[in-house]
Amino acid sequence: MGLSIIVSFIMLAGKVIAAQLTGSAAIFSDAAESVVHLFATGFASFSLWYAATPPDSNHPYGHGKVAYFASAVEGVLILVAAVGIVWTSVNDLLTGAELQRLNIGLYLLAGLTAINLGLGWYLVRTGRETNSIVLVSNGQHVLTDMWTSLGVIVGVGLVWLTGVSWLDPLVALLVAGNILWTAYGLLRRSIYGLMDKADGDATQQILDVLASAKEQGLIADFHQVRHRRTGDEVWIEYHLMFPGDMTIHDAHDRSHRVEDEVDRLFPDDDVHVTAHLEPRKHDAAHPDHHYEPADPLRDVFFDLRGGD
Repeated sequence: MGLSIIVSFIMLAGKVIAAQLTGSAAIFSDAAESVVHLFATGFASFSLWYAATPPDSNHPYGHGKVAYFASAVEGVLILVAAVGIVWTSVNDLLTGAELQRLNIGLYLLAGLTAINLGLGWYLVRTGRETNSIVLVSNGQHVLTDMWTSLGVIVGVGLVWLTGVSWLDPLVALLVAGNILWTAYGLLRRSIYGLMDKADGDATQQILDVLASAKEQGLIADFHQVRHRRTGDEVWIEYHLMFPGDMTIHDAHDRSHRVEDEVDRLFPDDDVHVTAHLEPRKHDAAHPDHHYEPADPLRDVFFDLRGGD
């Protein structure tokens, strides 16, 4: 992240100079996005450090959730930048833009864009390899900045070649639209993470493992399956049912065999499985005892178990 901060300062300085030299609303929009990125990168660096701190008595599940908060802050900042760009662009469309020295601004912006391409690719790749939403979000922000700059280069280049000045604020509005879309994606992903939105594919994989264990006779049945993810850590909970005359030692041994299969579903993650062991007759006596009133996966469990 230190490299990202250094590059962000370089980007900001270069784009501010280009905007001042040319008077271009499009280049100004690019510079405004870089200001946001600089603040977001600083906050992301803090969140990476804080998320890596070990669990404590007040945070027994660790501090990884701060990564989603950092991503949400970045999304809000991008949103604010987009609104400012729209305001400036509409004003230039109404009053007319005064442009100058566009060729110098274009050369400067082209060099900065190439640097952003390399940095964004590196951050996204590293973030995906380490399951870090902060690095991925920051890298996608850098790549958005790169595409923004590329669009600005094309638009300002057309203004330079044709002399049609209203193209400049029009390009800035298109840039704002692209930034708004990026903000939407970041905010949606952050909200999903903060609200522990279940991954449908992962849920089905876990259910398949449990159903297979039931078919093999390792367990009598199962229910109350839940999971959530924070970065590269996955927490999984489920209730396993066994014959009433089985010893707790045997049930525990079978539970570990099932847990090993579940753990193999996430080879690159730190998996935490909590299994609650119950006698089979407990389900007959209390068929609805462990279901929440609005359990969204209840029907899935009943279908797998052959219930009504």
